[in-house]
Amino acid sequence: MRRLLPPPTGDDGPNGPDGREWSPAELAAAYAHPDPLPDGGWLRANMVTSLDGAGHHGGRSQPLSCPADMRIFGVLRALADVIVVGAGTVRSEGYRPARRREEFAGARVAAGQEPVAAIAVVSAGLDLDFSSPLFTEPVVPTLLVTGEAAPPERLAAARAAGARTVFAGEGATVEPARVRTELAALGYRRQLTEGGPGLLGRFVAAGVLDELCLTVSPRMTAGEAGRIARDGTPVEVPRELEPISILEEDGFLFTRYVTRSAGRPVTR
Repeated sequence: MRRLLPPPTGDDGPNGPDGREWSPAELAAAYAHPDPLPDGGWLRANMVTSLDGAGHHGGRSQPLSCPADMRIFGVLRALADVIVVGAGTVRSEGYRPARRREEFAGARVAAGQEPVAAIAVVSAGLDLDFSSPLFTEPVVPTLLVTGEAAPPERLAAARAAGARTVFAGEGATVEPARVRTELAALGYRRQLTEGGPGLLGRFVAAGVLDELCLTVSPRMTAGEAGRIARDGTPVEVPRELEPISILEEDGFLFTRYVTRSAGRPVTR
């Protein structure tokens, strides 16, 4: 892996041009959260796109990915307090609980984090399989983020499965800004969303996204796959983000952008 931005220093360390595989600790330093964290939390998205703008292939992100992308995927999860995902993505990707990473166990204890990130599923209708491992085998209870008018029978089924309910909307819908604030109020301030595109689009439209980690895959798909963000009300003026880090391996670009208003995390 090579660092393209900030410019490499010429040494053989993680900033150098040697092209070796970075360790989890080096990747964690490259993707460090702001210190100190904002009181209202930090919402980071991690997505992948093809060169022709597809956010998936055949309904799944894996065909656009690579081993380095999956290493970064795992590190971002290991740094997070909570992983926020839409119900459609849970169904299409077969979501499972986050797994323990021994190499991050000490750092999570030192940061006051739970052993793994909680999975928070955003769903208005709660059309989910509560017998799946996401609900029956989590290290920490799975969260359901929904509206106060969610179907009572589905709420009861979720609670019976051990899920923890978080209300982020007064009616039948979920308000994107409240997703962030309600999770932060519970202590989940390092927030990572992995999509899907509908959920990310609503976060962008609401102006609550702080950071985008985008893998640009050197592949083209054609077809009718949607882009990484859709739904939500189109913004009047496109939101501007600033690149703070670009890594490269095997033709894949691993980019990191922050919104102008969010401030700059430390990158090492």
